[in-house]
Amino acid sequence: MADLLVIVPSRGRPESVARVVEAWTATAAWETADLLFAVDADDPAVADYRRAVRAGSIAPGVTGAVWLQVTPTWIPMVHKLDDAARTFASEGYLALAFAGDDHLPRSVGWAGRYLAELRELGTGIVYGDDLIQGERLPTQWAMTSDIVRALGRMVPAPVEHLACDDSILALGKATACIRYLPDVVIEHMHPIAGKAAWDEGYRRVNRQEQYRKDLAAFADWRHSGLAEDAAKVRALREVRSGSA
Repeated sequence: MADLLVIVPSRGRPESVARVVEAWTATAAWETADLLFAVDADDPAVADYRRAVRAGSIAPGVTGAVWLQVTPTWIPMVHKLDDAARTFASEGYLALAFAGDDHLPRSVGWAGRYLAELRELGTGIVYGDDLIQGERLPTQWAMTSDIVRALGRMVPAPVEHLACDDSILALGKATACIRYLPDVVIEHMHPIAGKAAWDEGYRRVNRQEQYRKDLAAFADWRHSGLAEDAAKVRALREVRSGSA
């Protein structure tokens, strides 16, 4: 079993499975990481996702695990991520990671590097350079599974899609347990950088209504929930420090 599970919520983009798997193969990720796509049962493309992740159907020679988790009906991206993270946080993985279906690793050995840094932290969060936000925001990250178990979720703020990276950064800074790895490149193939087309999925989650809703939820959490969540993470770090 790998020590890292990367969860990729997705909808309407079954072609992303092959792209992600190809990038993982090129960067030697399979020895240390498993890959889970989280999709919705009512996605018109769910059958295409099933075919894409079927064993041996996408990348001959791949030795790692590529799985599919299907929710009964559509739920927002963060909810899919949190559901999967809660399911696997106690399944033996040292760490869980989030990646969008438009994040493609470029640095050979990135998964092993994430794990090495997390082992050194004991309890913590790491992220690399997405070639858009860089150090400013962890648009893709990995965290030790004990954080998910302590919080009961992977994304601290109760957002649906936007500002999840802001809440990860805020929690990491409040607990001094987040590291940016500038030499680890996980390229974000996002329309904002001209690296993808503005499909329906991108348009849906980048509406002004979604911005208002998620930014308000993030602001409320930062005011009334961050301190409690940070205390839980600091307690984990204190326990590890005391046992060292």
